[in-house]
Amino acid sequence: MKLYSERHGIRAPQEKTYSINRDMYSLLLDCCKRYQKNLTHIFTLNCHHDFTDSDYVAFDEKGFTTRIKIRIPSLFRDDYDRICTPQYEDEYDQYALLDLIEFFAQNIEDISERWNNDRYRNYQTIDCLNSSDVFANFQEAINEIFSESGLLYELTDEKIIERIVENSPLTTEIENSFTSVHEQGTRELLKDAVALYKTPNPAARQDSVEKIWDALERLKTYYTTLDKKRSSEKIVNDMANGNDGFVDLFNAEFKALTDIGNKYRIRHHETNKIDITDIRYYDYLFNRCLSLIALAIQYLSREQC
Repeated sequence: MKLYSERHGIRAPQEKTYSINRDMYSLLLDCCKRYQKNLTHIFTLNCHHDFTDSDYVAFDEKGFTTRIKIRIPSLFRDDYDRICTPQYEDEYDQYALLDLIEFFAQNIEDISERWNNDRYRNYQTIDCLNSSDVFANFQEAINEIFSESGLLYELTDEKIIERIVENSPLTTEIENSFTSVHEQGTRELLKDAVALYKTPNPAARQDSVEKIWDALERLKTYYTTLDKKRSSEKIVNDMANGNDGFVDLFNAEFKALTDIGNKYRIRHHETNKIDITDIRYYDYLFNRCLSLIALAIQYLSREQC
């Protein structure tokens, strides 16, 4: 629910960002820690209570921290090797924190906690229930922090974190349209390109653009009974619906994108290629190429493919 200043438009617009500052880091890490016991089915500590001579199950925090040290080695730790929030002079890897969130999302399961005795309560044992309804609560809590902090990330139903690109042409409808591409190689390149595009780590931007350009080049040979030139002509003619003006328009756009792929460091990495020096250019290039492909897909025929 929106607060007073939000409802009445008094609050300044929230800054959207991909950078996780220390306050955001603290909130996200604390959220994970609240669900640690939901990992007991992996990190099980079998205990014995001497006074009651009874066995019980607890969460193995030491086993957890050791496993995470191996699984996510760049996750921030203090001088005592404890997983914690960085202080203001500390450097940290924000993507390691996103890895930790995904680890929780993909592994948490429902639990039930109970005291050994309602009257004396000597110890509390954890029962693992072999179900994961708790994920929905964890997902909601994490996404609420993302939203309130202005962080452009989302924990999806697939239990992975994707970045949110505002005003992007990439829609669910476009992603769903990939299923109509009957040539498997093109379809797989498109899916890989989109997955890389959504990946939070900026290092994936270049790979996403390379994949989408590979998909464009493969699309030109979609009609396997025709050579590349005639296959491309068929795609353009079908898109243009016989209108010469649009034939010229689409031909020019296909050529422009091919030239960009050859001139800039996208598909080729020779020293004479132009480096893409601003990471924001990758989103522009990706979406320009995607827009043409998404339109072409709507006119593809199942014949001769």
